[in-house]
Amino acid sequence: MSINDQKKEKSNRVIITVVGKDQIGIIAWVTGRLAEESVNVLDISQTILQGFFTMIMVVDLSQASHSLGDLSAKLSKEAEERGLKVTAQHEDVFAFMHRI
Repeated sequence: MSINDQKKEKSNRVIITVVGKDQIGIIAWVTGRLAEESVNVLDISQTILQGFFTMIMVVDLSQASHSLGDLSAKLSKEAEERGLKVTAQHEDVFAFMHRI
């Protein structure tokens, strides 16, 4: 893969985080919404910490049917209705905010 291909691939990656009280179906809900928007899940990690669900996902938006902003707004609105907090950030923003 050339450097330009790597940059193009990297520019479509988004970090999605989900936090909230544990409940049945969180992963199914998030991945279902992403599939509806043609978003590919590249990596996923989740755990339960003292009754709270936490998940971080790396997804690819290269074939997504909507923009990152639209996807983020949709997920956030639905998450709020479920008592969850969802954030979606481009990986470059996420990396910049979390660098040491």
